[in-house]
Amino acid sequence: MSTLHDSLLTALALIRDADAELLRIVSLSLQVSSTAIALGAVLGLLGGAWLAVARFPGHRALVWGLNTLLALPSVVVGLGVYLLLSRSGPLGPWGLLFTPSAMVVAQTVLVVPLIAALSRRLVLDGLAEGGEQLQSLGAGPLARALLLLAHARYGVLTVLLTAFGRAISEVGAVMIVGGNIAGVTRVMTTSIALETSKGDLPLALGLGLVLLGVVGLINLLVGLLPGGAGRSQEGLA
Repeated sequence: MSTLHDSLLTALALIRDADAELLRIVSLSLQVSSTAIALGAVLGLLGGAWLAVARFPGHRALVWGLNTLLALPSVVVGLGVYLLLSRSGPLGPWGLLFTPSAMVVAQTVLVVPLIAALSRRLVLDGLAEGGEQLQSLGAGPLARALLLLAHARYGVLTVLLTAFGRAISEVGAVMIVGGNIAGVTRVMTTSIALETSKGDLPLALGLGLVLLGVVGLINLLVGLLPGGAGRSQEGLA
């Protein structure tokens, strides 16, 4: 009990004193996840809007595949990205493996299906409410979908915050493609796993508290948005 108590006090002191190592790890985590969400937003929102209005042979199969990817384990994503970026892979000459860029790629792949699936649902709901009016004004299918996403800005923000929470709390994929290299690719989740295995509980606890705070803040922001408390859950259904 005293070990846990002392470790917790030390962890709080690390946060209070803005420990350099802790700040470096937290900063890299935020940078990687924010970049992944920015890239994932472009790909996911466009993909979700297109899937909501497109009609072609195999459309249902593609939607089924997208929904299936929502449950894709992060370690499988990490393995796939590793194979692409490894020296013998098609993107091996770029030298991205075991760099923050590789971690961005992995997190982007992880969040794109989530963003696409939820944004598709937002567009479908919008089309049911006002799609005919936009069509009467001469807007094409994709234009209607994008306009509806722009109108549902709070719903889109809820989707992006949900995706950010998933990205920053992910460990498997970034561990595989980043290598958890000190000062280079060590983020909060991988550091917590490493420091716990080493027995360095204060730093692990400190990072865990910060990560919990970040995720808690995201959930608070989602709850404060108009309709944010239920929108993301409806989209997954």
